[in-house]
Amino acid sequence: MGMFSSDKEKTAGDVSPSQSGGPTDFAEGLSADNADQLQRHLRNRQIQLIAIGGSIGTALFVSIGTGLYHGGAANLLLAFTIQSCVLAMVNNSVAEMTTAYPVSGGFIRHAGEWVDDALGFMVGWNFFFYEALLIPFEISAFCLVATFWSPTVAESGPIAGMIIGIIICYAAINILAVGAFGEAEFWLSGGKVILIFSLFFFTFVTMVGGNPQGDAYGFRNWTNGGAFREYITTGDLGRFEGFLGALTSAVFTVVGPEYISIVAAEAMRPRIYIKAAFKMVYLRFGIFFIGGALAVGIVASSRDPILQGVVENGDGSGSAASSPYVIAMVNLGISVFPDIVNALILTSIFSAGNTYTYCAVRNLYSLSLEGRAPKFLRHCTRKGVPIYCFCVVMIFPMLAFTAVSSGSSVAITWFASLVTGGGLINYIVMSITYLKFYYAAKAQGLDRSKLPYTGWFQPYCAWFALVWMSIVTCIYGYTCYLPWDVSSFFSNYTMQLFIPPLFIFWKFFKKTKWVSSAEADLVWEKPIIDAYEETFLDPPVGFWTEMGELVGIKKKHATEANRRSSVHASDVAQARRNVHEQFK
Repeated sequence: MGMFSSDKEKTAGDVSPSQSGGPTDFAEGLSADNADQLQRHLRNRQIQLIAIGGSIGTALFVSIGTGLYHGGAANLLLAFTIQSCVLAMVNNSVAEMTTAYPVSGGFIRHAGEWVDDALGFMVGWNFFFYEALLIPFEISAFCLVATFWSPTVAESGPIAGMIIGIIICYAAINILAVGAFGEAEFWLSGGKVILIFSLFFFTFVTMVGGNPQGDAYGFRNWTNGGAFREYITTGDLGRFEGFLGALTSAVFTVVGPEYISIVAAEAMRPRIYIKAAFKMVYLRFGIFFIGGALAVGIVASSRDPILQGVVENGDGSGSAASSPYVIAMVNLGISVFPDIVNALILTSIFSAGNTYTYCAVRNLYSLSLEGRAPKFLRHCTRKGVPIYCFCVVMIFPMLAFTAVSSGSSVAITWFASLVTGGGLINYIVMSITYLKFYYAAKAQGLDRSKLPYTGWFQPYCAWFALVWMSIVTCIYGYTCYLPWDVSSFFSNYTMQLFIPPLFIFWKFFKKTKWVSSAEADLVWEKPIIDAYEETFLDPPVGFWTEMGELVGIKKKHATEANRRSSVHASDVAQARRNVHEQFK
């Protein structure tokens, strides 16, 4: 048997009962909660906070300044609004598939199951590199933001020390059971929510005159060309190029549905909690991303010399720091609050990197389950942590040491340009997968209205998202042509050049076939998940009930609500046996 197992071998695994934790079907040696070794331990409150703020970090608080500088306040708001609306269409598609089939690997395994195994291979490795490269991006950003308190932090010694410390923290959190990750992200994401609303409050108060200078500046930064700024050239073309510059920032910043799809396999009650999480993502787009773009355009000028230094020269050290919010506070002469905000931004950046670490580990594990990565990566600890996948992923944070030699701002720019294309490829594949799922359901007579979540205005949302994301994938790095710059071209288009050949390679290597609508397996692991959901004896606990229990103002019901019937647990085991029989 080779390093990559065949399709017929891919779901059974070959681990001993001692290797998996939690309720176990010893006949198979796998977790009774899933068709693999991952354990469903994420609670409702943890999933909801991950949905709200799990991947919010550097982009929304720091890198958004680049979009403001290139495009101006109105272009920034327009770009973020359009991208948020289109990604909401992608969320609309992914939510329908994931709530019905909350499997390990999420949208990646959906693509391989319903479209083409070669597409699953391609997007799986694309998402892995996308997530893995975002880890050193966030670490580099952490180092940059930390220079707010002292320029000496930018020196090689302090940067190296911070990088080592962050890597150790990520390792400590992710080596534990998934519940530890969920709890850590619950608190860290809660801090992000507090930070975002604090910045909105700061924006409103200061714009009406509540600042040390008594300056009611209102929408002053939208006047005198500050709304639609010219970029590269002049005139209308320059203002359109400014919009494209802001759109590039929006494409990198506005994310969300992919992370909910990945955590679905470890949700305690996936059909209920994951459905609620996907609905929460719409609020995240509207409030955090669109609201954040509006707030930044109000408090900071696109012509601010400090912002210009940060964007063009990488001058993010000293009293100005690198966040447009902190720049605004310093310009207004506000004391103390900038320190608090900068500290909260650091925790947000740390949280985002932690989320990327988790997703990269789980994604590599799902690739191994499908035979798209070496089989030894399937091995999990007793607590359900894919230990070898974890070890591989922890190599990537070491790339943050490039910030020691080239500087944090240079490293941030390089990593951001590199991964943006990968994110767009993910959304293109999600849309293609949904269209295949939609037409397969239609061909096989599956009533979509009976699914846990039914997408609106389908398949039109999926088609529009597919076309939009495809266009943006081709044009977002257009500045490399004005004038032609080889380094800029490869930093913006490496993923587009490297990832599609993976599809061709797997297509010929495995001789995969495009799955027809009539042949698509719309049963798959659904019996296992259905049987698992039936093991619970009580109704699910709501988000606010869990929050009340956490602070002690409500009686604890979580334990009772998560009681499971041993009778129904045997049904889960039998359903899983039936699924595995298909591959024998």
